[in-house]
Amino acid sequence: MTNLLNIGISGLSAAQVALNTVGNNISNTNTDGYSRQVVQQVERVTPSNGRYTIGSGVDVVSVQRAYSQYLTSAVWNSNASLQHATTFNGLTGTLNSAFSSSGNLQGSLDAFYGAFSTVANAPSSTSAREGLLGSAGSMVAVFNTLGQQMGLQQSQINSQIGSTVTSIDSVIGNIADLNKQIREVGATGQPNALLDQRDALVKTLSGYVGISTVAENDGTMSVYTTNGQSLVSGSNAYPLSTGGNAYDATRSDIFDSSGNNITTRLSGGSLGALLDYRTNVLDPVQNQLGQAALALASSVNAQQAKGLDLHGKQGSPIFNTPSPTVLGSSANQGSAAVTAKVSDISQLTASDYLLSYDGSQWNLRTTAGQNVALATNADGSLSAAGLTFNVSGAAQAGDSYQIQPTRNAATGLAVSMTDPGGIAAAAALTGTAAGANTGTGAVGTVGVADASNAGLLSTATVKFSAPNAYQVTDASGNVLASGSYTSGQPITANGWSLTLTGAPAAGDSFQVAANTNGLNDNSNALTMAGLADTGVLGAGATSVLGAYASVTTQVGSVGSQAATTLTTQTSLYGQAVSAQQSVSGVNLDEEAANLVKYQQAYQASAQIISTSQSIFTSLLTAIQR
Repeated sequence: MTNLLNIGISGLSAAQVALNTVGNNISNTNTDGYSRQVVQQVERVTPSNGRYTIGSGVDVVSVQRAYSQYLTSAVWNSNASLQHATTFNGLTGTLNSAFSSSGNLQGSLDAFYGAFSTVANAPSSTSAREGLLGSAGSMVAVFNTLGQQMGLQQSQINSQIGSTVTSIDSVIGNIADLNKQIREVGATGQPNALLDQRDALVKTLSGYVGISTVAENDGTMSVYTTNGQSLVSGSNAYPLSTGGNAYDATRSDIFDSSGNNITTRLSGGSLGALLDYRTNVLDPVQNQLGQAALALASSVNAQQAKGLDLHGKQGSPIFNTPSPTVLGSSANQGSAAVTAKVSDISQLTASDYLLSYDGSQWNLRTTAGQNVALATNADGSLSAAGLTFNVSGAAQAGDSYQIQPTRNAATGLAVSMTDPGGIAAAAALTGTAAGANTGTGAVGTVGVADASNAGLLSTATVKFSAPNAYQVTDASGNVLASGSYTSGQPITANGWSLTLTGAPAAGDSFQVAANTNGLNDNSNALTMAGLADTGVLGAGATSVLGAYASVTTQVGSVGSQAATTLTTQTSLYGQAVSAQQSVSGVNLDEEAANLVKYQQAYQASAQIISTSQSIFTSLLTAIQR
């Protein structure tokens, strides 16, 4: 009877554990991160009596989680991708909003170039000229606002990087603490609740940054970033930190617990999205917008210098632009100072550069790592990619400087002209043929080749000693240039270029002089109006309007791709969670069935105990008789 009683008691105990487990499952149906628990039962081992074996009951060996490490890891990875897509989509949405809410730059550009046509129609009209300066101011305001909006987003991203790293450090600290508890409790039991808590924290961590995990033999879990950077090992956490970039202290970079800069080695999660967006979207768009601003200012100012204003003076700049930003590394040991300027707008790109000294020479490469040929000029300056660098002081081997030619140009663009009469609507020069000429030669065009030439507006005479030979002299008779002549060949001197039509005869002469009677001349204004479609960038292949169109197209394309990616990642995450929950999730129908099953098992075991007691009582009664 004792054996039957023990069998009943073991069954009762096992059913009670199962009922408690089912009850706990049902209670935690809506608990995020909870893994359904399952009772593991085995038959008690009974020694054989030589002829047959009768079981002696049941033992509960463990209560385990219904768990798949593979499916759980898939959820973590999918969560990292989803949070990356969510954050990236939000950032691109902000950028698109900035472009749509900061004013219509396309319309402002059209109005500005159109204002030159208005001036051309009435070159002496003060109101037309004031309208042009007003359009210039409105356009610059849109450039400035867009630049400021992107600068603000840069600051916000720096702040978000800092707060995200703080959250990461908090989570990995908690994971390390749970590892310690799991190792201690795991020595004597199954710490299911602690394991669920740790899994939930790892999932949270995967939302911040892409991770990989390794389950250790002592029950702890080691956590690494996707590039192998250790975050948690056993009960030890290795926190990250933020600090200023080596070149720009206002730009947040990320460092490991040893102080190594790991910014470029992090990916996935919201932190990876912040870094990805900043490097691959925001920086390039800022640079491209600045490139368009520089192209606008450079082309207009250059054409201004080729004309005369209402005061009979050579046109002065309409716009001011900031110089390229040069940032020295905080690790520099030398005393060198580097300055940069844009020397050829047609060769200027939207890239940032690193200028470094190896101990014997300077080298240039883009921040993306592409080497750029660097030329040394006669004055000792260096040139490349439309830029000229001047170095003073003594550099040490390993010193480097980051060059940002266009990053702040949109924000720093300004209208420098305040006098409407300063708009150079008239051509700077006129050419006239001497009345005594006998040949068929006539003035075709007189253009400005070098507006910086000091003698540009000085009167000069081109005289032909023979149909195929000429000499250029100034008003004092000094020879400025001479040479052989071929029909259609430009004649150059003092920064101007004269092209003749027809055939000059020996003794013919032509005069090039300032366009002093150009009050009603509109030729330079017409040329400036045509700058809207004139190639300025890319060796003359891309106009200002084309450059801006490229920026807006890129912003729109990135935003569209981000939205599509978010939709895809949301679906993939849902699939991963569904697969994981099919194993670990609580199914109320299944638990309800288990509740009935274990309740019946409990009642049956209780009946066994009751039967055992009845038999034992009957046996005692029989013996007493």
